[in-house]
Amino acid sequence: MQGVTVFRTGDVDPADRFDYWWDLMSKTLCLMDLNSERAAQFQAETRVLELGPVTVLPSIVAPMSWRRTPRLIRQSDPEYYHFSFPITGSVSVTQAGREAVHGPGEMHMVDTSQPFHCVTSRLHAVGLEVPRKVVPLRKEKADLLLTRRLPGDDGYGSLLAQLLGQLAKDTGPYGPADGPRLGSIIVDLLSALLAHVLDRGTSLPLESRRRTLSLRIRAFIEENLDDPELSPRSIAEAHHISLSYLHRLFQHEEETLAAWIRRRRLERVRRDLADPALNDTPIYALAARCGFSCGSDFSRTFRRTYGVTPREFRRRY
Repeated sequence: MQGVTVFRTGDVDPADRFDYWWDLMSKTLCLMDLNSERAAQFQAETRVLELGPVTVLPSIVAPMSWRRTPRLIRQSDPEYYHFSFPITGSVSVTQAGREAVHGPGEMHMVDTSQPFHCVTSRLHAVGLEVPRKVVPLRKEKADLLLTRRLPGDDGYGSLLAQLLGQLAKDTGPYGPADGPRLGSIIVDLLSALLAHVLDRGTSLPLESRRRTLSLRIRAFIEENLDDPELSPRSIAEAHHISLSYLHRLFQHEEETLAAWIRRRRLERVRRDLADPALNDTPIYALAARCGFSCGSDFSRTFRRTYGVTPREFRRRY
């Protein structure tokens, strides 16, 4: 079969292996920040199978973590859904305010257009990259499935897992023209699996779904308070809802969403100012990492809220 490329860290100098893998994953999947406690002895390998609209990536990697941040999303977004199907090992994944751990036989999905964080043990898995535009689901529906367990042991999940497992072992039986056909089959099986899982979850009352979405949004805000561009509009866009619907979700709260974001940022800076371990960190730096892009605006807001300047508050501790 054409369109198969093999990458191994063992093919490069040991000192360059982790950086090589980081660069490869950023180019093959999406821009991301990688980390590993074993970077000095990092080992990994993958085969990249280009099958029409989708890419299949049978991989073996050492323990590592990778993070997709708002900054990296703004730099570049391929608008893909990434699916991972562990064969051995496990993946902890956090996105859209949810966290889950998946082991062998448990597929899950993340969206490259939203921040996420993954941590793995030593992992043997099959990855699957699918353009969002070929998945026949509205974004708000697909968002309900992010990080959730997608069963690979029965029904459509079993059929998909078997096909991916076969491709991971051997592509020899397939000719050059079979790649796009296999890609179309994968998209069909995947779409059927996602629709099946969604059908089982539609019995939730509307109010329960609204509460769940509100909790996801609050968790998203907490995860992204350091982003100076975090705003009601960017939050609505990240959750694929209208700005007016976002405000309706929070219309019965005691403060507006923007006010709540500002308060949570101030509380984080105040906590850091009271931490003796951070006494040598400039106040402007503490404010910046909590999402305040303008030091003078931060100082005025802090004083108006707490009755003292940030410097005066720090001196008390």
